[in-house]
Amino acid sequence: MVPKAELHCHIEGAASPDLVLSQARKYGVDTSDFLRDGAYHWYDFTSFLAAYDAAANLFRSEEDYALLAEDYLTGLSREGAVYSEIFTSPDHAERAGLSRMAYTNALGEGIERARAATGIEGRIIITGVRHFGAGAVEDAARFAAACGHRLVTGFGMAGDERFGNVRDYEHAFEIAREAGLGLTVHAGEFGGWESVEAALNHIRPARIGHGVRAIENPDLVRRLAGEGVVLEVCPVSNIVLKVFSDYASHPLPELLEAGCRVTLNSDDPPHFHTSLGHEYHVAREHFGLDDATLRSLTRTAIEAAFVDETTRTRLLGILDDKTVAQ
Repeated sequence: MVPKAELHCHIEGAASPDLVLSQARKYGVDTSDFLRDGAYHWYDFTSFLAAYDAAANLFRSEEDYALLAEDYLTGLSREGAVYSEIFTSPDHAERAGLSRMAYTNALGEGIERARAATGIEGRIIITGVRHFGAGAVEDAARFAAACGHRLVTGFGMAGDERFGNVRDYEHAFEIAREAGLGLTVHAGEFGGWESVEAALNHIRPARIGHGVRAIENPDLVRRLAGEGVVLEVCPVSNIVLKVFSDYASHPLPELLEAGCRVTLNSDDPPHFHTSLGHEYHVAREHFGLDDATLRSLTRTAIEAAFVDETTRTRLLGILDDKTVAQ
């Protein structure tokens, strides 16, 4: 089994159906609108968002969030993952009635539990929601910069890439940059290649969430390769959400061939009937990547991880030395 690392996963979207059902029993909530036969049920992007929010709303206490992070990272470790970064949303916490700090502490507690049990390393990327507006994203950046939690090492922006102008969010990312946080931003999924170019011009992130629509502009692909910006690619998500019609038309192999730095990620895994392990399987079966290439994608992820250099060196050592048991 090839060792794995993940940089792009929304923690509320990673809640397994079994865990959500357990939470629903705890709170007396009917899940039949979005969970059927032990799986998430939705039929278009709007209904996906509704299912996502309905599941997220079943995490309401600090222990709920700790359990969510622990459950996800423990499962990742079973698939051979040595590292995980999770996107967190302070806005979800506030809707649940928790403070941003309580929410972050709880997720950190879950990460620490998983690490103690399995050895997997984890970090937190606090995200602003683009379609909530520039003010809300700046609030998230200020919290990320000031919270002081040792596992909070990055800041990002998710939400609808087609909303607003990237220039409106420059200040939020400057707040995070000045605090020493790693920067990533969703672009090039539904927003087209232009959203990737705008992110590079105005935000200057180390990484781009998705970024696959850059393939529509060869000059932009060359720029990504030349600047070494890392793409957090989520192949199964891209197919399920119809960014591309099938794996044959997915540009991951072309991006690699062009010299882009690419990683594999699961996005909102149970919603898309995937996992990090399945993403590596898809890359092998549909894109023809061998174990050496897959291992190189893991190396890229660790090199691009928002961690201190001591941790990075240790993780690279695991990748080089450890044979993960089947």
